[in-house]
Amino acid sequence: MNRLGAVCLSLILFLSLLSGPLGCAQPLEGITETGFLNRTIDLNGSTHRYQVYVPQGYTPETEWPIILFLHGAGERGTDGLLQSQVGLGSAIRKHVDRWQAIVVMPQVPVQQTWQAGPGEVAIAALDASIAEFSIDRSREYLTGLSMGGNGTWYLGSKFPDRFAAIAPICAYVMGGGSFPAIFPETEPEERYAHLASVLKDVPTWIFHGDADPVVAVTESQRMNAEFEKIGANVHYTELPGVGHNAWDDAYDNQEFIDWLFSQRKQ
Repeated sequence: MNRLGAVCLSLILFLSLLSGPLGCAQPLEGITETGFLNRTIDLNGSTHRYQVYVPQGYTPETEWPIILFLHGAGERGTDGLLQSQVGLGSAIRKHVDRWQAIVVMPQVPVQQTWQAGPGEVAIAALDASIAEFSIDRSREYLTGLSMGGNGTWYLGSKFPDRFAAIAPICAYVMGGGSFPAIFPETEPEERYAHLASVLKDVPTWIFHGDADPVVAVTESQRMNAEFEKIGANVHYTELPGVGHNAWDDAYDNQEFIDWLFSQRKQ
């Protein structure tokens, strides 16, 4: 065997020690992939793409908080990616150190909302992530923006005993057009009070820009007023001069982040 052949044989033997059988590399035991990960879930005969963010310092030896993030109408689709580019996904990329949690980011198909089927997919993706990662079940959080803020009200009201805290941002209750209201079976003027009564024991932080041209700030003002009437644990932040994009300010608010991660379900 010539010198070049000997070198190649040595390299092959070295790689085989690292990878097991030649051509069948195995992941190193104990190493967990981090960052924004692609995931799919099968539900009701369809496959749905979603994203899961795993912090760089994740280890299964520690139980981590988990956040379910619901995007707005502009991120609807089936690519499983667009929803991670706006809102909480952007905030994570800007300040990875602040968001030490598993974050689940499902996606609503075009022309649909978080109510009904997509909401079921969101909860299924959350449950799948809880099964996959080491999660502190007392620290499940729910947040969303615009249509996802409505989804936060919706899923929060569907599972009032599940989440340790919720944070609806520029959210609507009444809906309009193709966007359904919360509790449509209830008289319009009673919906805010009814929603507050269902969520009275869930710590809630509401954000809204006072110059929002898409979702009227009165939607959040009325919810805050109903929470305050019944002495609920509510925080309300109205952002002066801010339009529809209240989410960048909300997810950049260190006081809010500290508050969120301090909430635990008893």
